[in-house]
Amino acid sequence: MDSLQKNYRRNKILVYVFLTAGAVLMIFPFVWMLLTSFKSAGESVQIPPTILPENWLVSNYEEALTSLPFIRLYFNTTLLILFRVLCAVAFSSAAGFAFAKLQFKGKNLLFTIVLVQMMLPSQIFIIPQYQMLAKLGMTNTIFALVFPGIVSAFGTFFLRQAYLGIPDEVGEAAYLDGCTKWQTFTRVMMPLTRSSMAALTVFTAVFAYADLMWPLIANTDINMMTLSAGLSTLRGQFTTNYPVLMAGSVLAMVPMVILYLIFQKQFVEGIAMTGGK
Repeated sequence: MDSLQKNYRRNKILVYVFLTAGAVLMIFPFVWMLLTSFKSAGESVQIPPTILPENWLVSNYEEALTSLPFIRLYFNTTLLILFRVLCAVAFSSAAGFAFAKLQFKGKNLLFTIVLVQMMLPSQIFIIPQYQMLAKLGMTNTIFALVFPGIVSAFGTFFLRQAYLGIPDEVGEAAYLDGCTKWQTFTRVMMPLTRSSMAALTVFTAVFAYADLMWPLIANTDINMMTLSAGLSTLRGQFTTNYPVLMAGSVLAMVPMVILYLIFQKQFVEGIAMTGGK
């Protein structure tokens, strides 16, 4: 009995050691970013590196705020996340319900096209998407930022799996009660997939917030860029003021940290939803 308790304690200690080491490795880049934002330009590239700044310079944040229109970047990023989430949830939910519960010609072929789109790298769609926007004259607009995320292949597949988990008898009962297909979808089926839609919302918001390549291509005006794209303009061609760049990164990270603290339960539930049916 004593040996079992010793083995249990030893294994428990090892688990905590590995978890603590993993937590430190994950948090260290953020701590280093925060400390670098208060250093001078010379200290940021000093070898060997220094952990704590010799003088805590708040001027890096002032320079970052004057170098970029942060209010406008916050506004553009908020609209990007909002519209991409709304479009992804609405259209993916409707498409997922159709592929899971409705019978129509070409359903398997259309769903195969959705799967093919998921398998292909998103970079191959950049040129045709930009050409479409250019012909519409919609570059340097909020619509240009939202355009690639109007329809989500991943969201369609994800919510289709959620609707497949709902028994067909639920839809049949709604039909016998006099519901139309639309009423069955909006009043019966969709409320049953709230957890899946919450998970899709989390992932869509995170991916939209971190999107860098497309905002740089679609919008060249700094006032129409997002936070990630705007921060990239602080990086010089030959030299980079890393403290100012890190200060801008901290300012860009603050809204997402606040949202995570507010909606922490939804974030955890959304990620956990992807691990099981």
